[in-house]
Amino acid sequence: MRKKKWCCVLMAALLIAGCGADGGENRKPDDAQTAGQNGTETDGQESDVADGAETSGQGDAADQAGAADVDGMQAPPTDYVSEELYLSADQWASCDDAALAAVMRKAESGEPVTIACIGGSITQGTISNGTDDSQVSPKKCYADIYFSWWEQTFPDTEFTFINAGIGATDSYIGVHRVQKDVLDFSPDLVLVEFSVNDGDSLTYKTTYDNLVRRILLADHHPAAMLLFMGQTNGATAISQHVLIGFNYKLPMVSYTSLIQDMMTQEVYTAKQLSGDEVHPSALGHAITGEILWKYLNAVYTQRNELPEPQDFAEDAVTRECYMNASLLDRETITPTEFGSFTESSIFQPFPNDWTCESGEGGIVFEASFERLGILYHKTVDGLSGQFDVLVDGERVATLNADFSGGWGNCADAREVFVGDGVEQHTVEIRKASDSTGDLFTILGLMVAQ
Repeated sequence: MRKKKWCCVLMAALLIAGCGADGGENRKPDDAQTAGQNGTETDGQESDVADGAETSGQGDAADQAGAADVDGMQAPPTDYVSEELYLSADQWASCDDAALAAVMRKAESGEPVTIACIGGSITQGTISNGTDDSQVSPKKCYADIYFSWWEQTFPDTEFTFINAGIGATDSYIGVHRVQKDVLDFSPDLVLVEFSVNDGDSLTYKTTYDNLVRRILLADHHPAAMLLFMGQTNGATAISQHVLIGFNYKLPMVSYTSLIQDMMTQEVYTAKQLSGDEVHPSALGHAITGEILWKYLNAVYTQRNELPEPQDFAEDAVTRECYMNASLLDRETITPTEFGSFTESSIFQPFPNDWTCESGEGGIVFEASFERLGILYHKTVDGLSGQFDVLVDGERVATLNADFSGGWGNCADAREVFVGDGVEQHTVEIRKASDSTGDLFTILGLMVAQ
């Protein structure tokens, strides 16, 4: 009997925010656009959706979900993306799908398989209120739709599914938590989604690069797949992220390119695709799931033709600054002085924290690092204040945890120190002299060596 394990590792209660395989045949563009075409398909609070007008042009075909296509291939559970528009989502015909095909062959053999996703609120499952969401069924986040392809295509395989999406997190936070939240589970495949929360900058190019490299260089050699999301207003980090995927010859799927074409061609409006510009609506998640199904189906048809994957050996695109990055919390570091901080568990995705509710703070840590960031909790209640960070007695930053007027409480991170090498340092966090509030929660120290 098939067994399925769901490991939703980190589900926050927030609303947030050319590459050919050596010696092998690559997935063809025409395969990608036609696979599954006869079928159909579908950040963090519990997903909620709004009633709206009937979806224009293309309707729900959920009754066909799970219908087998040729050679056991599963038709997508919705049919929102035409063959022509799908080309916008799958632009990189020369990407190497050998590692992805190897995961499929493993699943087909009956061996247990672990599939993971890491990202922000979209991966976590936040669904904004699109105007046509009442016509979308089932209303699922893209990660659930993506996972369902695997369990429907290989019904006798034992799967472990890991959703490591945390709202309002970016690849800078991601590269510090990927080991504990994803790689410690020895996944066979990791899908990475940070193109909405990352900025279009060299810093994020570096953290994203290091994150992807850490996945590909893990001891158990997982496959990686990149998903490029984007806001309906066009904001996305795809221009930086695609360079990483291109250089590492990875499977890549672009929702952001697709919806821009959809809006230009008046297939769907921004309000149908997202209720807040940032998070996809139920329709947007269904579209994302559909293009992932189509990509997987295209690889599935060639799974036995593609060669065994080679061990990853590509040179880094950027500097390897965060290859040993980690998050130190109450489980992994003990302050040498607490000051007026106490142990706490304020924020569920990062529950091993320290909080100051009154007094001057003054918590002190001893740690070895080259780079230091602080992960802290921002609140909208007006009680949080501004706290100074001192490294070896010198103030290096002031962190503002007051998010009054914002959309909700959230984790935030800031890199505060970059040294010339790995050294032992003393870190103190204390209330700024002009702080407007007394409350401050340290979720963890982000160290890179």
